[in-house]
Amino acid sequence: MYLVSRCLTGANCKYDGGNNRNGQVIEFCKNHKVCTVCPEGDSGLPCPRPPAEFEPGGTGRIVDKEGKDVTEEFLRGSRIALEKALKAAEDAGEEIEGAILKAKSPSCGSRLIYDGTFTGILTDGDGCFTKMLKEIGIDVISEKELQENDKF
Repeated sequence: MYLVSRCLTGANCKYDGGNNRNGQVIEFCKNHKVCTVCPEGDSGLPCPRPPAEFEPGGTGRIVDKEGKDVTEEFLRGSRIALEKALKAAEDAGEEIEGAILKAKSPSCGSRLIYDGTFTGILTDGDGCFTKMLKEIGIDVISEKELQENDKF
């Protein structure tokens, strides 16, 4: 079983109320057992809402564009999404083989995330949900890596 960011499948759960529908991810889902996840949706944050990024300087805090600290909401949503994913895999008698998550997101980003200035600049790092998955040994790639490398 693979975990896939719900917004990549066309669900309108993105911070601005839209989605990040990705045709290659949708094709992948047709050929693999998947569990869609949305840590930000599971957090209880409203949709739409202001965008959020990790605060510059390595504090580990996530703040929205209006300056509100939303770290706890993001961490809570990530824990809930992880619990749901593990339960879905257990119920299906499957192992989680990997995850395809939304690039650059403070929840789902892998390897590169926005730098906290809300200017579109990227920095090395993982989103909080991605960190949790990696800590338990689950490989994470973004939809961009799926397109570029046809990984998984």
